Amino acid sequence: MKKVVIYTGQFCAHCEWTKELLKRKNVQFTEYNIGKDPIKMEEMLKKSSGAKTVPQIFIGENHVGGNAELQALEKNGKLNSLLGV
Repeated sequence: MKKVVIYTGQFCAHCEWTKELLKRKNVQFTEYNIGKDPIKMEEMLKKSSGAKTVPQIFIGENHVGGNAELQALEKNGKLNSLLGV
C-alpha cells in the first residue's frame, strides 16, 4: 500500500470526513496539522502547487487534492487502485 499523507487544519469537517473514509478502509496515514506547524504549512504549499485549503491529500507521489476529490475517487471505484490495494 502506498504512503498516505494528509495536511489538516483546526476544526475542519472536511479533514474529519477524509480521515473517516481512510479509517473505514483500514488505510494508515500520516497527518500534519498545519495550524500547529508552520513548517508543514510551507511544505504543503510547495507540494500542492500553492493550494491553501485543507485537507490536502497525497497518496504516494500523487496529489489527490481535497476531501471532495478523495470521496469522488472512492465513489468511482478508483481509490483502491491509487492506494495500491
